[in-house]
Amino acid sequence: MKPRLLPRLLLVWLLCATASVHAAEASDAQAWREQAQALERGEGVARDTDAAIALYCRAALAGDVFSTYKLGWLYANGRGVPRHEGYAAHWFALATQQGDAHADIMLSRMREPAVTPECVLQAKRDEQQRVEQAQQLTDALTRYRELVSTVEQQRIMKIVYKLAPQFGVEPGLAFAVIRAESNFNVNALSDKNAQGLMQLIPETAARFRVNKPFDAEQNIRGGLSYLQWLLAYFKGNVPLVLAAYNAGEGTVDRYRGVPPFPETQGYIKRIQQIFALQQHPFDARITAPSPALPSILSAATP
Repeated sequence: MKPRLLPRLLLVWLLCATASVHAAEASDAQAWREQAQALERGEGVARDTDAAIALYCRAALAGDVFSTYKLGWLYANGRGVPRHEGYAAHWFALATQQGDAHADIMLSRMREPAVTPECVLQAKRDEQQRVEQAQQLTDALTRYRELVSTVEQQRIMKIVYKLAPQFGVEPGLAFAVIRAESNFNVNALSDKNAQGLMQLIPETAARFRVNKPFDAEQNIRGGLSYLQWLLAYFKGNVPLVLAAYNAGEGTVDRYRGVPPFPETQGYIKRIQQIFALQQHPFDARITAPSPALPSILSAATP
């Protein structure tokens, strides 16, 4: 592919993606508006003006002009809600900006200045929280990068970046496991005969078809396969996955949670200092969940 074609393809992709997002928002807005109308009028459901207002607000914030005007009308006339010219002015002003001529006329009749409705303020607070959570997630997932410093670590992480997406494993988790298991020593060998970068014991190596445990790529592939399996087995619960990687899934099942071994508990702590997420996406098709998981999770719930 010619390099100069890439910007054009990226632009086309971005335009298509944006169009898809807008189409989804319009579809959602229409659904919310229709639900709001049914609740407002009591059509097929019990009348609930408060719920209707909330849905009209969601639709209006998604760009539905009808819902925007409707909210202004409801507050201007006190239909199902206390009359509030400030809220009405807010919605009429927004509908006017969206090109609604009737809203412009109604706005001219309002004597009170526009007041931002609570549902709009709450939506802004929710959006800010989503932004902050997304940033926290990004920070948590990329914290390890500042620790990738040596040439050997960079070489190994290139393999991780290539393979991790194939197994649905975050590179940061793989990095933390490799660091804790072998500190990036391809030839690491423990007194329990755990081998290579991700310290696969012979049984685990055989289970995941690793014939050359001291080959970096094969070892990482086997370790990622095991992590993928454990993530499915413990439904993405990272501390349980790490405990099982260190002590075996049978041990975690037997103890109904993280076993009381100082080595295992310290292992989890070291990894979670780098990879802090408690829940990781998982592929439920890989294996059935642990039969002990319901009792483990119920015991962990206060």
